[in-house]
Amino acid sequence: MIPFDAAHQAVHYPPDRRFRIWIRPSILIGAGIAILAVIAAAWIEFALAGLPHVPAVPQIYPNNFAGPHGFPVWVRYCHFFNFLFVMMLIRSGLSILVDHPRLYFNDGCTPGSEWIRFTPLKVPRDRIWTAKDDARYISPLVGTPGYRHTIGIARVWHFIDVHGFIITGIIFIAMLFDTEQWRRIVPTSPLVLLQAWNTWVHYATFHLPPEPNGFYGYNALQQIAYFTVVFVFGVLAIATGIAMSPAVVNRFPWYARIFGGRQSARSIHFLTMLSFLAFLIVHVTLIVMTGFARNMNHIVMGTDDQRPIGMYLGFVGIAVVILSWVVAHYISWYHPRGLQHALKSVTYPMQLLTLNRLTPQQKYSEQQISPYFWPNGKMPVRDDWKRLAESGFEGFRLKVAGLVERPVELSLADLERLGMTEHITMHHCIQGWSGIAKWGGIPMESIIELVRPKPEAKVVAFFSFGEALYGGHYYDTQSLENVRKPQCLLASRMNGQRLPEVYGAPLRLRVENQLGYKMVKWIERIEFIESEKSLGKGEGGKNEDDEYFDLLPNI
Repeated sequence: MIPFDAAHQAVHYPPDRRFRIWIRPSILIGAGIAILAVIAAAWIEFALAGLPHVPAVPQIYPNNFAGPHGFPVWVRYCHFFNFLFVMMLIRSGLSILVDHPRLYFNDGCTPGSEWIRFTPLKVPRDRIWTAKDDARYISPLVGTPGYRHTIGIARVWHFIDVHGFIITGIIFIAMLFDTEQWRRIVPTSPLVLLQAWNTWVHYATFHLPPEPNGFYGYNALQQIAYFTVVFVFGVLAIATGIAMSPAVVNRFPWYARIFGGRQSARSIHFLTMLSFLAFLIVHVTLIVMTGFARNMNHIVMGTDDQRPIGMYLGFVGIAVVILSWVVAHYISWYHPRGLQHALKSVTYPMQLLTLNRLTPQQKYSEQQISPYFWPNGKMPVRDDWKRLAESGFEGFRLKVAGLVERPVELSLADLERLGMTEHITMHHCIQGWSGIAKWGGIPMESIIELVRPKPEAKVVAFFSFGEALYGGHYYDTQSLENVRKPQCLLASRMNGQRLPEVYGAPLRLRVENQLGYKMVKWIERIEFIESEKSLGKGEGGKNEDDEYFDLLPNI
């Protein structure tokens, strides 16, 4: 556990650390009926016709078996590293999940429309309740790095490990089909479905079917399970993760619709995680029940005998995985900046070449505008902002300066005379929620043409009247390239009305290929600079400085 100072303890270790899971009753009842129906069907068949025949598996006779058998070293290593990466993905994913502890099947994320929530709290209607307020605490024994509002470091671990997960998967599948090993887990006949059902009837009615020697082959139900884990769960986890990328969804809105929408993809991503856990529990249970020492020798040593060495080394491997959680916890709190920079060194060049090249082209209709849009961030408490708000921001002047040939100060009326435009777009928050709204404002391209940046100006800094989580004025930066993209606005209107105070009045940034924390609210001034390294702690923004967020969050 980490000793926090007073400021960090107030954020990471709140007084209310209650945990509660609520599931929409209709979802719970439907899932329960589906599970009971499958079990009941097995019992009905058993009662009426007895146990179905499950033929003996010829693979138990090694001398007569010519098919793929044994576990080559590449299978054994992939098995271990997949376990290592999946467990860390689950732990970091849980820390990300509790920053917005609600899952939906609609992109509006209206409170009360979630199908499951991991908080005892309902959103109050009598006061402003931000998405930050809604975040929950998670124990570091369960999540990496744990505590509350640690999504920045959780994302670092998630993206570090997803690289390992994908590389391991590519190696495994390539080797699988380069050898005869694919025949162990890929069904080649529809007959396997009938055989799998017959095997299920045995399990469901508490009768163990004839158990094959896993060193030589699997029964039909095992084969389908392994095939599903590798070729369905693994692929689905990656595909739904991509469907939560603002750069992808706002360029190809159809992609998220494959999964039912951005939030449905998030829910499926979570359900895939549960599926991995369910498989792991059943997998380990059957390993123990059907000859633990021999099964461990299969996957650890690559031998088919009863010696205890595989079991001992297996326990060592499990200890190494658990130790990795301890090490990750230590690094998260004692070397977070190094961790942030390590991820940036890998992902930043890749994103510049791929996701950041995508041009937002989303188009939503008026009917798709979300009935609720989560507020977020700390409302300004400065007296000058309060006085401006009282006057409807009539006295507001946006200062645009820095490395420009023509510094200006512009009122809201001046800005509107530059040429207003409107876009209906989807907002993606780093916490996980989304919302569709119509934003009206001035394209940043018009501001750039007006002030004429100097050649050395590569970055645009946006400074807010509001404060950051740990205090200090909020700011963030964008590359000059990104603010030139279509649909990048200085928004002064929302859903056809003057921009409400809670959503960023007088001005907020809209840059649709990135996550919401880059879209500064309550903008006071804009400055063109040479590099983000000249501001704050040099990471590109207040959240990047203090919470280790990404400089370029295209996903």
